[in-house]
Parts: sequence; structure tokens; C-alpha cells
Amino acid sequence: MGRILNRYLFLEILIPFAFGIGVFTSVLLIARILKLVEMVVNRGVPFLEMMKLFSLILPAFLEVTVPMALLFALLLAFGRLSSDSEVVALKTSGVSLYQMMAPVAAFTALAFVITFLIALFLRPWSNGALRAQLYEIAKNRATAGFREKVFNDDFPGLVVYVEEIETGGRTMKGLMIADTRNPTQRSTVVAKIGLLLPNERTKTVTLRLLDGTMYGTGAIPQNFQKTNFNVYDVNLNVADLHRRDKDPKEMTLGELRERIAERRREGESANEELLELYRKFSIPFACVVFALVGMPLGIQPSRSVRSRGFSVSLVVIFVYYVLLTVGQTLAEKGPVPPFLALWLPNVVLFSVGLFLFSRAAQESPVLGLHRLELLWTRARSQVLDRPPAREAR
Repeated sequence: MGRILNRYLFLEILIPFAFGIGVFTSVLLIARILKLVEMVVNRGVPFLEMMKLFSLILPAFLEVTVPMALLFALLLAFGRLSSDSEVVALKTSGVSLYQMMAPVAAFTALAFVITFLIALFLRPWSNGALRAQLYEIAKNRATAGFREKVFNDDFPGLVVYVEEIETGGRTMKGLMIADTRNPTQRSTVVAKIGLLLPNERTKTVTLRLLDGTMYGTGAIPQNFQKTNFNVYDVNLNVADLHRRDKDPKEMTLGELRERIAERRREGESANEELLELYRKFSIPFACVVFALVGMPLGIQPSRSVRSRGFSVSLVVIFVYYVLLTVGQTLAEKGPVPPFLALWLPNVVLFSVGLFLFSRAAQESPVLGLHRLELLWTRARSQVLDRPPAREAR
């Protein structure tokens, strides 16, 4: 009986969990998908490269959507069991709420392990691979994006005119560049020869100008300057990929600890690295927190399981990530320790979850849940029942 019940509840959670991952990940990816489509249409990035970028972006979103999907799945699964009186039948048969927790605990442990592995290994690797892939795309666009006798404005703050491009695209002749990257020091550069020099080590692309003249103005327009040069380098912006050191989001646990120890030896702040270190543990632990909150809320009686599950999950997720964002912002500025900033949402919602679970075990109703459901139903009905706007004649 126990194995059959555990398997039944596990499968009951699995289907909405998969659905929740798809929905939440799609919502978070919408803005990125639009940018990727823009790269294909306007920048000529091949479709296969776009799909590779998409796969590298995915782990960063899965790290947060797996706990979201777990909360949504528990609310939907136990909401359906409660609305169909299956929870009452189980309790009548002698199955307590604590016994129902066994498959929930197993599913939560699985979600925790998946999220932890993503945070510990997959996301740092994918972030590093994403930066390398973006550099390759930017480098290829820099070397192949210039066109003869056309004002090229692919790089922010630069407009480049090229008279002639030799075979291979690395050597150009007859260049004129309008540089407005610094509003107080606008300049126009004219050069006979330009060489595109990608640097694989620093992930930068430099346009080296030979034998030219730079005309510029300072903060006062009347201060006109003319400078002749033999060599002048223009650093092309390739999507902020010029960092020599790894970003904390690209580091594994061991690399973060080494960087933190190094920063402390040098007397520098390691807040950024500490935030990323604690994030690797706090976000996976959100699975435990959401499970503790989701199960007792799910078994509460409801007339509309799906709308209640969706509305309650949105409220809980909103509260969690508002606390996380506020804490992280305060930690970056210094007043709040990084550990407290990253673990505050878990502590708050864990306490709420214990309270909700104790009331559910005593079969006491959760105060305020019915009112939240009523407000959601009214808001949805107002939107759906609103008459269509009349067309202006």
C-alpha cells in the first residue's frame, strides 16, 4: 500500500512539475529569445549558432525555475487531490499528512540535487562558454561586418567608413571614424590603413590605424585639436567581453573560495564573490522551502484548483525574489552581510512553511487564503468579462 501510494503521489507531482518548468522558463526566456531573433535577422548570425546560445543561456534560468516549478506542482497536485476528496479518503484510511510527505520529500530531494548541480557546475560552465561564444560571434562580425563605401555603425559610439577592404577582411584602406564614445571628447579619425587584430587571450578586437590624423574637440567646442599619428588603436566593443579574469558567475566552488581568500589577503572587498558563493546553496535550498509552503497550501479546500495554484505560486515566488533582490542589493552596497542577504528569504519562508504545515497537520484552515483566492477570481472575471472596445468610426 505504501509503495503504491508513494508512486501515485510522485507521478501526481511530476506532470505539473514538468509543465511548470516549461511555463516559467519560457516566460523568463522571452526577452532573450527576442534578442536572439534580432541577431539572426539583423546581424546575420547563423541559426545553429543562435540555438547554441539558447542552450547556453538555459541553465541560468533553470536554476531558478526548478524551485518555482516544484512549488507550482505541489499546489496543483495536492489541490486536485483535495478538491476530489482524495486527501479526505487517505486520512480516513489512516494515512496521515506526515506519511504523505514521503513522496514529497523524495521529489523535493530530487529537485534540490538538480538545482544544486546546475548552480555548482552547469551554470558556471555555461556562463563561461556563453562569453566565449559571444566573443566568437562578435569577432566574426567585426572582421566580416565592415562593408566598403558604407558608414558602418555596428559598434556603439563609432561610425566607420572604409574605402577599400582587401581579401580576407583584416586589412582596410582609406578609413574615416567618428568617435562619440566620450561625449566630452568627440573626435574624427582619418587613416590610410586599418588592421583588425582579434586577441584570443583577452577576448578583445582592436582596430589598429596606421599613418593618420585625429581631429578632436574637448569640453569647449572652440578647443580644436589636430594630432598626427603613426599607430593608433581603437578598441571595438564586443559585448563587454574584455574582462581578463573570470566573472564570479563563471566560477566553480573551489575557484570562488580561492578568489575570496586572495581578495581578503589583498585587503579588497569580496562581496561579489561571497554573494555568488552563498547563492549556490541558497537557491537550491528554496526547493525545501517551497515544498514546505506548497504542500499545506495545496491541500486547503478550493473551488478552482488551477487558478488558486497559479495565483498562490505567483505570490510566494514574488515575495521570495523580492526579499532576495532587496537583500542582494543591500549586500552589494555594504550594509548587509552577503550570507544574511542570500539566506533571509529562505529563513522567512521556512518559518512560514513550518507554521502552515503545523496548521495543516491539525486540519486548521489557513487564514487569508480564501480571501486571496476570492480576489484572484474577481480580478480574472473582470478581465475576461470586460466587453470589447468599440471601434472608432
